[in-house]
Amino acid sequence: MESVAGQDVRGALPQGLGAAIGDTAQEIAALLRQGADMARPVPGSQWSVGQAAAHLALANELMADIAAGRGRPYGDGTPQSLAAANEEALAEFGERRAEPLAAMIVAQADACVTALTKRGAQEGVVTPLGPMDSDVLGSYLLTHMLGHGYDLARALGRGHMIDRVRVGLTLPFMITVMPRVTDTARTASLRASYAIRLWGGGQFGVAVADGAVSVGPPPGRPDCTILIEPVTFLLMALGRCGQASALARGRILVRGRKPWLAPRFPALFTAP
Repeated sequence: MESVAGQDVRGALPQGLGAAIGDTAQEIAALLRQGADMARPVPGSQWSVGQAAAHLALANELMADIAAGRGRPYGDGTPQSLAAANEEALAEFGERRAEPLAAMIVAQADACVTALTKRGAQEGVVTPLGPMDSDVLGSYLLTHMLGHGYDLARALGRGHMIDRVRVGLTLPFMITVMPRVTDTARTASLRASYAIRLWGGGQFGVAVADGAVSVGPPPGRPDCTILIEPVTFLLMALGRCGQASALARGRILVRGRKPWLAPRFPALFTAP
């Protein structure tokens, strides 16, 4: 039977988002079902494959509960509190086997999409990163799965599932959450306007003033324009890729009156 997440049932989600969530969940499940070594360490993480997969299963369940109106406390929105909540949840959830976790990742992604399609797109929910519209919660779910799916693929030596189309579907979440994950120590002395343009489509503007960050349409005359390959954008935003390597590979181009502002941009935010 086709999973519910493989289709945009009532159009409450942005076009393609439900399918992207379903496909991503299925691809992550396939990674686990192909003889994954669940004890293998995840590069750049303190988790094993089994722990990362368990976290994904639990996170998908949390998102499904939120979408269904079953609010659950989960940290206070800061990276430190979210990390602590993750560790507490993992300590209470002992499953580390591939098949049960793969099935749970898919089932809870389906449950989240089903719940979201029963809500209005602009109906608000409260998430671990603050209030969001329902469609932004769907974008949050996809973003979270792509980040950890990338980690699992690297750990298991297989191809990841991030592509330009899916990155475009993460932008509603990214635009919503950026002001909430600002590193105020780094923005305090900065006044600048940025235009962020993804190769092949997708763009937004970021203004920094008086320690605060606002996100909206690109400004007419930004101080600095950053043109970036979409997959690189998402990996950098999620802390999976450094700016230096992206520049060296030609994945980032910079224009504008103040191009020296570009290297400061990624450090303005703390990946949750």
